[in-house]
Amino acid sequence: MKTDVVKPNDVFYNPTRLTVPLFQRPYVWSQREQWEPLWEDIVRLIDVIEEHDQDATHFLGAIVIQQVPTRLGALPTWNVIDGQQRMTTLQLLLDALHAQLERRGLSDLAEQVLPLVENPKGFRKVDEDRYKLWPTNRDRESFGAVMSATPPISYGSLPASRLRDAHRFFSDSIGEWLGDGDAAQRAALLVGAVTERLEIASIRLDAHEDAQAIFETLNARGTPLSAADLIKNFIFQQIDAKDAEKGYLAYWADFETPWWETEVTSGRIKNPRASLFLWQWLVARTLTDFPIREVFTQFKHYVNTVEKDVAALLPQIKAAADRYRAIIEGSENPNGVLTRAQLFSYRVGTLDSEVSRPLLIWLDEPAQAEVSDADRRRVLDLLESWFVRRALVKAPSQGSNRFLVDMLRELSRRPKDGLVQAVEEILVANHTAVGYLPGDDELRAALADTNVYGNYRRSRVRMVLEALEDAKRGYPGANPLAMGPIVRDKATIEHLMPQKWRAHWAADLDDDGARRRDQRIQQLGNLTIVTQALNSKVSNGSWEQKRDHFQHSDDVLITKDALALAQAGVWDEELIAERTDQMITQISKIWRAPAGHVGLAAAPPPPITRASVDVAQLVDAGWLEVGAELVPRLQAVAGAVATVAQDGRLYVGGVAYDTPSAAAAVVYTARGGVNGWWFWGLQGSERRLTDVRADYLASLGADEVDVEADEAEAHEAEE
Repeated sequence: MKTDVVKPNDVFYNPTRLTVPLFQRPYVWSQREQWEPLWEDIVRLIDVIEEHDQDATHFLGAIVIQQVPTRLGALPTWNVIDGQQRMTTLQLLLDALHAQLERRGLSDLAEQVLPLVENPKGFRKVDEDRYKLWPTNRDRESFGAVMSATPPISYGSLPASRLRDAHRFFSDSIGEWLGDGDAAQRAALLVGAVTERLEIASIRLDAHEDAQAIFETLNARGTPLSAADLIKNFIFQQIDAKDAEKGYLAYWADFETPWWETEVTSGRIKNPRASLFLWQWLVARTLTDFPIREVFTQFKHYVNTVEKDVAALLPQIKAAADRYRAIIEGSENPNGVLTRAQLFSYRVGTLDSEVSRPLLIWLDEPAQAEVSDADRRRVLDLLESWFVRRALVKAPSQGSNRFLVDMLRELSRRPKDGLVQAVEEILVANHTAVGYLPGDDELRAALADTNVYGNYRRSRVRMVLEALEDAKRGYPGANPLAMGPIVRDKATIEHLMPQKWRAHWAADLDDDGARRRDQRIQQLGNLTIVTQALNSKVSNGSWEQKRDHFQHSDDVLITKDALALAQAGVWDEELIAERTDQMITQISKIWRAPAGHVGLAAAPPPPITRASVDVAQLVDAGWLEVGAELVPRLQAVAGAVATVAQDGRLYVGGVAYDTPSAAAAVVYTARGGVNGWWFWGLQGSERRLTDVRADYLASLGADEVDVEADEAEAHEAEE
């Protein structure tokens, strides 16, 4: 076995044949999980090389290949034991780069890339010898089609596949980055970065070595060091031995206690809280946007170039960590008054927005000591409005981290007494989908006729209703009521007109009227919160029962406002619409936009849809395990089992089916078709396959899309 750190040039330049064995899974990497991060890493690498480190590299991961005996004169051949997804992606990226260079007439650069994707003609005995990499059998047709396509490539004429989509993504991204006009200089930078600055740990096995044992050892044994572990080792190696123990006990030992070792989810990735903090702290310190997987490398660079005295840096890290913990622990207290930073942390935390943490850390750094408390509160007011308004109108969340880091970089250049004005100017001036502040009209359009109860996560709806209630009680503010703020994250969302209205809310409604009522009862104006959940008799009872309960047994002020609207003793669709309008007005006042601000002139990109997610993507992203057993959620077909395969297919009775619905159709033969996402559930759990997909979308910031389609699925399944 020979291990080296190599570049794409080293792997692909010489004539070779890298074969993915038939037992390997097909290509399953996806845009959001792998292609976009890889492209962003490449662009960031070029920026680093140009700005401050001409020797910078980016580590891609490891590959394991095993030599295959071949006859004299034949192409050297290797089996890809591990890393085939990474190698296939690199081939697609390199070929897309070659096609873009050819299309732009940059022949010299294109000739540098071509040997990395094609073997010379003199080495080809059969057609597939053209390619450096030859994928598993299920991918060969699609791979050959896209890799042999002549620029400019007409992707619509190629077989639909992930391989084609990946090639198109990289081609489009490269084309956009190169821009129009003379792109020769940028193209040269890109070629150099991709071929010479991406690093791969290459493990090459001889033909006689046990590839399976090595594969299992690499993938299944040992506990990897966290970023916090690596940074700790780096720091204390540089501190004199006689001071190291004292420094560890004073400034680092807390990081190895349960609170800091708890794993916290950021996006879909779990990291120990200590590692997450160190990443967020370093982003706030360096005002540089980088992924958490690079925090150790970035920390070393920061120490080597900026803060060279790690002994002096340790107390600063500890002080920031203590402030960080105080904000988070305070925000988790359900009772009483919070500081402005704690309230910001709680409210924005319901939006799953860890990107706000560097902002809070930066605002608490000694460099901002001159900022007045009033200005700090106003800055948090503005940025909370930005987060909440964007969540309510479902603006795209991707890219928000870079926008906020750019904002902090600009704020760091402004006078400390002008931060509020600077934040306002930045938010008002931004007209990009990733950074704009939605205006009042867009907020109203998003909420007025929306199924709020089903279209947003319950924690977010509850937070909005809590904020409306606290505003009625005077919190936060100078003249609060003695009753205190409402309990946080504990209240129950209640429908004033119940979802099961047909039992006690009879009305002379035709079918269209009943459907309109079903829609109206899910809207904002029909929702309130109760600090003690109502029993089912009251919750689903008549308006007289509910009104009596709310009048005598409940102190929620926003509910009292609803009762005041129902002076005639009725609660109907018209009053729901009126209360919705009033509540939207209050929301726009709680989370204000600067005076005269109208938002984005052009509509933002459409939200992520469920149609882009398949079972293979859930498996690859770690939301479903290979071999997981799915069972029907209908008693009529109890006993059937579908097994999840690595490529996303479901096996029923030894036969593979490409989609959940196709697998369901062979089991549930009582009707022509059934929605498989609702039909199948996880063995030993109440969760359906659609719940797993919803959680995955939630991790990407796309948890509240296509709810009407979800409801249609539920209705179809119930029928």
